[in-house]
Amino acid sequence: MPIDPTQLAALSTILRLGSFDAAASSLNVTPSAISQRLKALEEQVGASLINRSQPCTATPLGARLAKHAEDVALLEAAALGDLRRDGALPARLTLAVPADSIATWLLSALSAVPDMLFDLRVDDQDTADAWLKRGAVSAAVTGHHRAVTGCDLHPLGALRYIATASPAFMQRYFAKGVTAQSLARAPILTFTPKDQLQSRWITAKTGATLHPPSHQMPSTHAFVDAALAGMAWGMNPETLVREHLDCGRLIALDRALPMDVPLYWQVTRVMAPALAPLTAAILGAAREQLRHAP
Repeated sequence: MPIDPTQLAALSTILRLGSFDAAASSLNVTPSAISQRLKALEEQVGASLINRSQPCTATPLGARLAKHAEDVALLEAAALGDLRRDGALPARLTLAVPADSIATWLLSALSAVPDMLFDLRVDDQDTADAWLKRGAVSAAVTGHHRAVTGCDLHPLGALRYIATASPAFMQRYFAKGVTAQSLARAPILTFTPKDQLQSRWITAKTGATLHPPSHQMPSTHAFVDAALAGMAWGMNPETLVREHLDCGRLIALDRALPMDVPLYWQVTRVMAPALAPLTAAILGAAREQLRHAP
């Protein structure tokens, strides 16, 4: 039996806004109507779809159905084009993207597609493709050069990182040089436990696998601020620290050893036609702002 689109809309809106009342206001219906639509959908599929918490969250099946509703809305918007009804909200797209891409180049691409709403799920470039594998997003910026099954892959270029620290930090920990011994005791910055950039740079620099003390700081701009404050050293996007390096507020641990991280745009094949304008904007922004990867 086909699923009623109004019931799917109720489900996805509750999850997007976090409550039945907010969903009712957004859809211009009563909270009772929202509750009835969700109840009917749960009875049809024979399972609970929402955890009635504050805010409301999805059960695994609820998340799958909400993602299906999002995809249907995107496909409908692409098919109707200029025939979309007046006053209709833009279609919503869920993406998995690295925080550093958001902070450096990605927003210029997203802003070039004004008729779409974005729900960004932040993850490391090395693990963002996991969202595609479990069907939680329609597209992602990843660090893997092999496409997830059922996805198209587009090389974007590389985001360059520089190992940076404050002058005071350099004097304290690296007065005698950036060596394996000094790197082993100098505190580093890590974004999350998934973040391996600092460890990879250490291995490239010394050939050793080291485990220095670490601050965990899940914010791109806080990474820069913490380096400026002398808390630790970290791998920062070159575009965000170039002025600090030029002015001497930050110092590169080794100017001859930047790290270029290749990035790729992956989009599910079934959604690729509907997302073609976004893909074009992503590729255009990457050509302008990322380095050409070998």
